[in-house]
Amino acid sequence: MKNYIFHGSCNNHSLYITRSFVAFVWLLLCCTVAIPKHSQAQEVPNAMPSWWFGGAVGGNLNFYRGSTHQLNAGLTPPVVFKDGFGLGLYAAPTVSYYRPKTLFGFIFQFGYDNRKGTFTEQFTDCDCPANLSTKLDYLVIEPSLRFAPFRSNFYLYAGPRLAFNWNHAFEYQLEVNPAFPGQAPTPAISGDFSEISSPLLSMQFGAGIDIPLSAPEKRTQFVLAPFVSVHPYFGQHPRQIETWNITTVRAGAALKFGLSSNNSKGVQAEKAKEEAKPLLAAVQPSNIRLAVYAPANIPVERRANETFPLRNYVFFDLGSTAIPSRYYQLKPSEVKSFKTEQLEVSSPQRPSGRSARQLDVYYHLLNILGDRMQENPKATIQLVGSSEKGAADGQLMATSVKTYLVDVWGIQPQRVGTSGRTKPVLASEQAGGTRELVRLREGDRRVSIESTSPELLMEFRSGSDAPLKPVMLQSVQEAPAESFVQFEVIDPDKQLNTWSFEVKDYLGVVQRYGPYTQKMVAVPGKRLMGNRSEGRYLISMTAVRKIGSAVKADTSVQMVQWAPDQKEQVTRYSVIYEFNNSEAILVYNDYLTQVVAANIPPNGRVYLNGYSDDIGDAQYNQQLSLSRAQDVLSILQKALRSSNRTDVTFYVVGYGEESATTPFDNNYPEERFYNRTVMIDILPAIK
Repeated sequence: MKNYIFHGSCNNHSLYITRSFVAFVWLLLCCTVAIPKHSQAQEVPNAMPSWWFGGAVGGNLNFYRGSTHQLNAGLTPPVVFKDGFGLGLYAAPTVSYYRPKTLFGFIFQFGYDNRKGTFTEQFTDCDCPANLSTKLDYLVIEPSLRFAPFRSNFYLYAGPRLAFNWNHAFEYQLEVNPAFPGQAPTPAISGDFSEISSPLLSMQFGAGIDIPLSAPEKRTQFVLAPFVSVHPYFGQHPRQIETWNITTVRAGAALKFGLSSNNSKGVQAEKAKEEAKPLLAAVQPSNIRLAVYAPANIPVERRANETFPLRNYVFFDLGSTAIPSRYYQLKPSEVKSFKTEQLEVSSPQRPSGRSARQLDVYYHLLNILGDRMQENPKATIQLVGSSEKGAADGQLMATSVKTYLVDVWGIQPQRVGTSGRTKPVLASEQAGGTRELVRLREGDRRVSIESTSPELLMEFRSGSDAPLKPVMLQSVQEAPAESFVQFEVIDPDKQLNTWSFEVKDYLGVVQRYGPYTQKMVAVPGKRLMGNRSEGRYLISMTAVRKIGSAVKADTSVQMVQWAPDQKEQVTRYSVIYEFNNSEAILVYNDYLTQVVAANIPPNGRVYLNGYSDDIGDAQYNQQLSLSRAQDVLSILQKALRSSNRTDVTFYVVGYGEESATTPFDNNYPEERFYNRTVMIDILPAIK
């Protein structure tokens, strides 16, 4: 019989279990980074299953503590057995429910649980070794609450354990004294423990990770889920007498399957969709060309999962050091009921495709910051106020923000540093500038939230300009980017002064747009069509040369409105730029490479839509927005090539400052900052 000798105190024993559990959880977290990201992309072609069925198999590391002496009414060995160890089997069918990218779900298992082991060898008064091994078998019911702290494949779980004993056998062996090897061995004694406790009510907690095994387009999805759990000794005393207890560490894996909700509605319409081709109108002999790009089908709306960036600036009104009233400020009594997750809801839409709700989220910036600092008590921040009146005025602005965090959110003052300066590090107003100074100074009059605490910052970012961790939003995306009808003037010799166009429907109703100076304008297809499902429209475009003559062209386009299936979703990311900057994208290189590119599904479509605020020349802003989108394109293509992927189709547009398409208005500095962006819409392949 093999013996296991354990030395050390109960504290060392508990420390061993704790370290083993932490090490396994750390391994699971590493797997979260290592598993292919197409697991998240499955939500695009198919709605991922919510119900999962399968089986779990694992090994129980059973640690015996305490003592046992009287085995049953007929056998009491001459020694007391203490401590021990054993490895048993766990096997059970499993059922779980959880929705993708949500926090909570549940797991239910009912199966076989073996807690066998061998006690540490003891010696009788005659120096004869005595050994005791056990076999404890249980039928267990284990319901658990599932919690995914990062809304990813990694999860924690905990719940009760109800165990019914159906085998409680033992084997006792008294060996011969090693000093007298010639003695005849004593036969082993087998029997059953008496005074067995059943049922047992105890607890368990653990961690696991779901590793997808199926391609995203498959109807049946399979998942391998390694897990580890701890079953502490509370409530796990096998017998009603003596002090024997068992602590178990379980490690294993579950194989699960679920059925995706296939997106069948709207597939035929999606098959009919093709890449929009320009309709070039005939014009007078010239290098000037007028073009219309109209999509074959115009989506009305689409569900969007958006990673909404959280800029780390609080903008102050000129001449005031008080937090502007447009920022939501709570009372101390309201703090407990505030949670950032409450902001992640659907909301009415704006024609540009972004909802007003996003700006409401930003105006909760201080409350989001307070909530996250409460959740991360070691995190610290530095508030840097910038004021055109000088550093002292900037200090007052920073103090206003600190006072709110301390008095309302109860953040310890030592966790919030303050300072003041005349201009921010990344200033909008430049020396020698003379145009729109008031609006530029509004953007520079702000408090920057700086931190070195990674739990507060956007992943892969650090430094004074690092945005805060983004907020995840779920909304209905009205008038998505691919539904815009684009009107473009190609003017290589720069002969034009302005241009405009008219759109006439079959009833003779005319919509007029312009005049414009930028080379491209986009109009939501739904604005042109209204409530009509389809129709042919006459487009008349007129370009006026600098010498006074005009270039005219007419063409017609057929437009069809199509409502995608409600289960079709787009995944959206955003990149924010500083004023008059198209190269800040370099600091987002790791984020675009490791997060965005990794979430593009096979044969997916990616729309890169660049925007700008309305400060400066419209034509310059249009080119600036296009440059920003092309920078994003370059990084994403490079990331895909490194993975030997050439299956993705990109659509790149620079919309400039056009009010019909910009995400927000341009009334406040925060709106202008959010308009300096590239939006990345990721859609599944056309089937």
